[in-house]
Amino acid sequence: MNKTPQLLTAAALCAASFTLFAQQPQPPQTPPQSQQPTEVTVPIVGVGGLPPKLAIAGFLALSNDAETVAAAKTITDVLYDDLKFEREFYIIEKDAAATVPMPSSIDQLPIDRWRELNANGVLIGSIRKTGTGVVVQLRVVEVNSGRTSLGKEYSGSIANPRLYAHTISDEVHQQLRAVRGVARTKLTFSSDRDGERMKGPVGDREIKEVYIADYDGANPTRVTVTKSLNITPAWSPDGQAIAYTTYRRGYQDIFVSFIHQGRFDVPAAGSPARQNYLPAWSPDGTKIAFTSNRDGNPEIYVMNRDGSGLRRMTNNPMIDVTPTWSPTGNQIAWVSDRTGSPQIYIMNADGTGQQKITAESYCDRPTWSPDPFNEIAYASRSGAGFDIRLYSFKTHESVRVTDGIGSNESPAFAPNGRHIAFTSTRNGKQQIFTIARDGNDLRQITRDGNNGYPNWSR
Repeated sequence: MNKTPQLLTAAALCAASFTLFAQQPQPPQTPPQSQQPTEVTVPIVGVGGLPPKLAIAGFLALSNDAETVAAAKTITDVLYDDLKFEREFYIIEKDAAATVPMPSSIDQLPIDRWRELNANGVLIGSIRKTGTGVVVQLRVVEVNSGRTSLGKEYSGSIANPRLYAHTISDEVHQQLRAVRGVARTKLTFSSDRDGERMKGPVGDREIKEVYIADYDGANPTRVTVTKSLNITPAWSPDGQAIAYTTYRRGYQDIFVSFIHQGRFDVPAAGSPARQNYLPAWSPDGTKIAFTSNRDGNPEIYVMNRDGSGLRRMTNNPMIDVTPTWSPTGNQIAWVSDRTGSPQIYIMNADGTGQQKITAESYCDRPTWSPDPFNEIAYASRSGAGFDIRLYSFKTHESVRVTDGIGSNESPAFAPNGRHIAFTSTRNGKQQIFTIARDGNDLRQITRDGNNGYPNWSR
């Protein structure tokens, strides 16, 4: 298949990812402020090497107004889901936990009742209003000894109680299990949920805008308002910008939106004859790898984040697209059909050492895992659709992650490497799901409209 600029039309972009398929958010709220250093005094351990059994007693509303009562419930419910997500604890189910009466203060926990439920630890908290906001207290108690394993106090605004839950979850995972949680991370994705369409010479075309949301899909916020096609968003490592492919000027180009400043850059400076797309940030945020036909054929290029220092990485008469960086930044993986069907290739960051690592029917959209897993997730054709597979550099083998239901594409790793976000048609429309890297714990993240191209913030 020869490379041709005709592959770069909007219709082709929406047809298939390999052949190019296919209001600015407010500044983030100030995170809760911790009032004292974290100190783990007693570990929470399971029996026989199993995960610890953790019960969530809930959060007490020490102020009786409706806003504080609602915030206490929100923190309890969101924290329950956050802690289950990492599967580092066996979380005692809500109906069982509800059989234990809630104490009047976090210092009066009925340890004997929790011991009857075979809990190894109990998490309890409180929230009360102050003159300037709220104070949230947290205590994790080791059941056998009755001693406090982890105690924390946070202060801040009551406007986003979910943020307290996310902060607590990440801290509990870090301090009690030495695991980096992802509850405070964000997803960005492309969506047509607003139902708009743009007029064109061929016919009406759907509009897709870039959105961001919490890792679990809550609090979706629209980033672009262009009434055009905006896809393949990618977070900068510092979480301050999103690079994406857009048709806002009538052709594919890469824009970088600084989402909390209300401005954007166009580093690749494209044109109808020099189209740029599929951006990928280097791990240090100083460079962007992307695909461009600026020299006549779709090839992989690398530029500095401001557009300077442009370098061509590939030079082949076949198609080279969808770059992704290794976690160290010294290698790039991409897709090429230079030996027949599209496969995953890797090369050094200077373009040398190019080699193929897959030999399957059709591979697309690679994404390199964070350390320490050293894997690449990608979409692999299986029947009429695709499945997500993981290629291990340790074993040089790949394993299937998804279950063959619908078409599963565009994988993106969580920053701790333990989860993968991806697009699937398993429920009809194209939606975003997350799944653990072992193929368990499938969760649907989006539900409105059609959503695709997820990317996870660090």
